[in-house]
Amino acid sequence: MSSSWVGNLVRLRGVEPEDWEVFHGIVENSVDMRRMDKIYPPRSAARQREWAEKTALEKPEDDTFQLAIESLADGALVGSVSTALIDHRAGRFSYGIAIGGDHKGRGYGSDAVPLLLNFMFGERRFHKCEASVWAFNEPSLAFQRKLGFTEEGRLRDHEFHAGRHHDVVLFGMTASEFAARHPFPSEI
Repeated sequence: MSSSWVGNLVRLRGVEPEDWEVFHGIVENSVDMRRMDKIYPPRSAARQREWAEKTALEKPEDDTFQLAIESLADGALVGSVSTALIDHRAGRFSYGIAIGGDHKGRGYGSDAVPLLLNFMFGERRFHKCEASVWAFNEPSLAFQRKLGFTEEGRLRDHEFHAGRHHDVVLFGMTASEFAARHPFPSEI
């Protein structure tokens, strides 16, 4: 039996309460920000456990959810992928991804994001996915391009980080662009 949540390298699954320690390490790595987000003060272990327990029990609401990314090779939790900014009227959404420092550069993100987009485009019928990246984050800019996202614009001095304002680069990919690069499975 095959699953649309399993790729060549990873499996997307729900967050489990026992995942808190791995997520605690990912959240603490603010020096290597890979996604458009805020930097928060450090979380206590108790707060991270509480977050994991709450997230594990949350029902996806309005197509907004977070999934754990698990390595198929050893079952290790390597990161997470999530959806946000859902606009059903226009048919678009944003996504975010975080990969733990020890797991970067192994293809996990490149395997996980198409699984997520296949679901959002092929099952939830969205038309477009958007992503935002800080302009100084060259690895994330290259990642979006590698996945097939098109640079659509730049918000000048849009976000404040590390003592100064930075540009944000906007990316987008439509369902038809995704399908051309990643054909939907033909077997049912």
